[in-house]
Amino acid sequence: MLRNLLALRQVTQRTISTAPRRHWQNKVPEKQKLFQEDNGIPVHLKGGMADALLYRATMFLTVGGTAYAIYQLAVASFPKKQN
Repeated sequence: MLRNLLALRQVTQRTISTAPRRHWQNKVPEKQKLFQEDNGIPVHLKGGMADALLYRATMFLTVGGTAYAIYQLAVASFPKKQN
């Protein structure tokens, strides 16, 4: 009985561990250097091509949505004539 308890204790210590299974490299210092360097690029575009694409898509949707809303407002403000 005692052997079973000791074996169970060893198994639980191995499976329930606080140590991480994967060791990732800390990239925070690299990102801090990238975002803090003074190169004239706005901070929302310093992340690279993905940030530029997200920015352009956001601007396109914003401008397109605003134009569509103004168009719909103009259409709604001039009702069709009844014949």
